[in-house]
Amino acid sequence: MSELVDQLADLTGFRDRDVLDVTLVGAFRDLLRPLSVAIYRSVGEAGDERWLTRARLGEHDVAASADSAWTDLEQLPRRTHDAARLEAFERRCVVTVPGAPHRSLFPVATDREVVGVLEIQTDEALDLKDQRLVASILRIYRNFQALLDYSEHDTLTGLLNRKTFDESFMKAASEPRPEGPDDGEGRRRLSGTHWLGVVDIDHFKRVNDTCGHLIGDEVLLLVSRLMRAGFRFHDRLYRFGGEEFVVLMRCAHGEAAMAAFERLRVLVERYVFPQAGHITVSVGYTEVRPVDTPNAAFERADRAVYYAKAHGRNRVCSHSELVARGELVEGDAVSDVELF
Repeated sequence: MSELVDQLADLTGFRDRDVLDVTLVGAFRDLLRPLSVAIYRSVGEAGDERWLTRARLGEHDVAASADSAWTDLEQLPRRTHDAARLEAFERRCVVTVPGAPHRSLFPVATDREVVGVLEIQTDEALDLKDQRLVASILRIYRNFQALLDYSEHDTLTGLLNRKTFDESFMKAASEPRPEGPDDGEGRRRLSGTHWLGVVDIDHFKRVNDTCGHLIGDEVLLLVSRLMRAGFRFHDRLYRFGGEEFVVLMRCAHGEAAMAAFERLRVLVERYVFPQAGHITVSVGYTEVRPVDTPNAAFERADRAVYYAKAHGRNRVCSHSELVARGELVEGDAVSDVELF
């Protein structure tokens, strides 16, 4: 019993979701002594769902393995490739598969939906006592995840809130960049980097003044849904407050980042908002630099947003391109002119 209490204390002692999942698989390995234990999360758009390995431990592994949060979706196995795992996910039930090894699959759920599957491989089938133990710990895990969701997400839009931004930024900025193709001279170029974008709804004050704050809230909610539709499953989307949103994502180069933000701009421009009609957004973005702080990167993207608003709105502007053209000077302060 004391070992179980210790495991539960460890499980609820972290607010980092990556560490939480690693702790969960570690707890099951210590309690059940399986051949392996893993958490798989369903990711991707409807019709092209994939399995992302959140954490996996074999019986002799020193550390858990996992898919990178920035893994290309097409590199992940399709959700339909494993019938037993799919059944546990879709039917929300425990599925057992006899064999060598024996597999026991448990749905992993939030308060709203099933999000993944826990898979335990053993020499022999788990007895009912062990199955109840797994189910009970997963309920504690679900409840703790719900507390994290409440503290980390904006209550209106469901996007991440501002207080979670700094930690995510520092984790992304410190992530090693993988080597890309050879540059032709025997050197390996680093591929992929992180980009920070600030998205601001144009004339949002006018929406609130003419349509009312309830319609304004609906606009914010619908913009957040368009953001989810326009970005990938692993892009980090935040609401910073008011009509200001932030995107933290990984792209191979600036052209890909520009294309992603331009895609969002077009989605919003073409959407007809109930009561409010047509609405546009202005976007500014910047590459995250190796020595960046969250405030420094945000300030550069914010200056690009102000430039977009001062030059017609409904535009996507790159901070580095504006500096290269002489439109902005590196380190300029943002103007206090009302542009909303």
